[in-house]
This record gives sequence, structure tokens and C-alpha cells, in this order.
Amino acid sequence: MIPILFEDGEALVIDKPGGLPMDRPRAGGPSLDNHLDDLRLGFQRQPVPVHRLDTDTSGCLLLARNPKALKRFAAAFEARQVSKRYLGILAGIPQQKEGTVELSLSKISSEAGGWRMIPARKGKPAYTEWRVVGESGGLALVEFRPLTGRTHQLRVHAASGIGIPLLGDPVYGDGKGAWRTMLHAVGLEVPREGKPPISAVAPWPAEFATLGFVDG
Repeated sequence: MIPILFEDGEALVIDKPGGLPMDRPRAGGPSLDNHLDDLRLGFQRQPVPVHRLDTDTSGCLLLARNPKALKRFAAAFEARQVSKRYLGILAGIPQQKEGTVELSLSKISSEAGGWRMIPARKGKPAYTEWRVVGESGGLALVEFRPLTGRTHQLRVHAASGIGIPLLGDPVYGDGKGAWRTMLHAVGLEVPREGKPPISAVAPWPAEFATLGFVDG
């Protein structure tokens, strides 16, 4: 069973494992779809993911338990009312220790290399606040607070904005140093009218500890 970080009658927040894809891979293999029936937890409907995390990214993922909740939560994401906090390990230590990346993003694709996101003046606006919160073995632990929710935003902003890719990133870095891209959705808060906010914090990833970064 995937760990559950928050649960009530209209929402679940799960701790998605790193390496688990959201959608069923073309080549086969497990995905989040395989777990949705277990995550019903007695409810009639399977919960539905409200947003997306990359396959490699671990941590807080919000699921809605009914169509009305899904619509409200999606609107909160669209209106940038959702507070998201990520931790990532950079494959180096930046000279600057904090800042805001403002790089618009656009999708490109080729038959040989597949698709990826690139900084582009005419792309969709994307903003990320970041700060270094730890250093170990030539690597930096960074807290990211995305103000927008573009595809691959933090990965591109690390590589092209900060100037150092996330450790293990095979698309925007060299893919070395870790078995997956070292990115963890550590915190999520979603406001709700007339109810307490949905609030969840994901446990510290074991992979971060093996690289010298421990919680607290």
C-alpha cells in the first residue's frame, strides 16, 4: 500500500514513491493506476489524481475522491492558490544561495530525442523561488517553491536558471550520481472554503540520507 499522508471524505494525499509512473508505461510494468483500487478505502469510486508528478519525483500527490472535489481542487491549482514545497539535490553547489528563477518554458520534440522543455521567451511563464538549505560532498540540497506549475519546471529551472541540474536527471543533466532524479515533493497545502486546508508533509526520502542529507 502506498503511504497516505492526509485523508478525509473528499481528498487523499499520498506519498508517491520515486520511480512509479503516473500512467501505465507502453512497455508495461507497474504504475499509479495499479494502486487506485486499493486507495478507494471503502469508497465507491477510485480516487483521481488532481495534478502530476514526474515518474522519478517522490512525495505529496493529491487525489480527489469525487468529481466535485476534483473540479474545486483543479481550480485551486489553476488559480495558484496551492502552496507547494519541494526538496531537490543539485549535482553541484551554486555560488548564489537563494533567488527566484523567471524562465518561460516551451515544449520541443524530435524523433531521435523525444520531447523536453526548454527556456523560451515566447513560452509559458514560469517562476520558482529557491534557496540552498544544505551542502554535502560537493552537492547542494535546495528547497524549491514553485509559483507556477509547468511541466518539468523545477528540473529546467535548476539546470538553466540556477545553472546546475538536479542530481540523476537524465534529460536536463547527465543522469549520473543517483538512480533517479533527486526531487521530492515534501509539502502541499490546498485551501478550502468553509473547511480546514488540506495539508500534508512527506517523510524524508531514504535516498537523500544516503547522499549525506538528513532531516533536521
